[in-house]
Amino acid sequence: MLIQIFEYNGSALVAMVGKNCFAIASDRRLGVQLQTIATDFQRISKIHDRLFLGLSGLATDAQTLYQRLVFRHKLYQLREERDMKPETFANLVSAILYEKRFGPYFCQPVIAGLGDDDKPFICTMDSIGAKELAKDFVVAGTASESLYGACESMFKEDMEPEELFETVSQALLSSVDRDCLSGWGGHVYVVTPTEVKERLLKGRMD
Repeated sequence: MLIQIFEYNGSALVAMVGKNCFAIASDRRLGVQLQTIATDFQRISKIHDRLFLGLSGLATDAQTLYQRLVFRHKLYQLREERDMKPETFANLVSAILYEKRFGPYFCQPVIAGLGDDDKPFICTMDSIGAKELAKDFVVAGTASESLYGACESMFKEDMEPEELFETVSQALLSSVDRDCLSGWGGHVYVVTPTEVKERLLKGRMD
């Protein structure tokens, strides 16, 4: 039953590291099992200019969790007078999820950010906050198996922002075609120390 809850709305999320930059991408489908409800659903949210959060899993829980995290980050900004580092934010997400471990949020977060000296940080975790850190890429959602395969074969170290965009986009589009619960285009953010580029991808509309 638990697995079906994670697959109820369908999702595909991937974050990938480049040379002093990172990309985070998601599909745009919101479904109820096999019925498509929306084709412009937003899974990735900006916490601040150098930190992004993607939430796969049950859409209602994702929106609730996102609101709690924004609230906690705003409190941190007021108290500390600075933005949260990606590592600190990952610890916050993990703590909030673990707090609710006996009735968890049915979400798998993907956190991507630029830390001190512009070093990219990516991580994902399960629904009770067990972190998985990576130096290359992380994936989540119903298309995660095919995303692993695509990213594993396409990833190169120290990619420049444009090449990183191309790689993450191709990995996402080819993976969602093998998963009937995700797809319907893509949403990609490429983040460098100086700018954030947001692009929408057209994919198979079925």
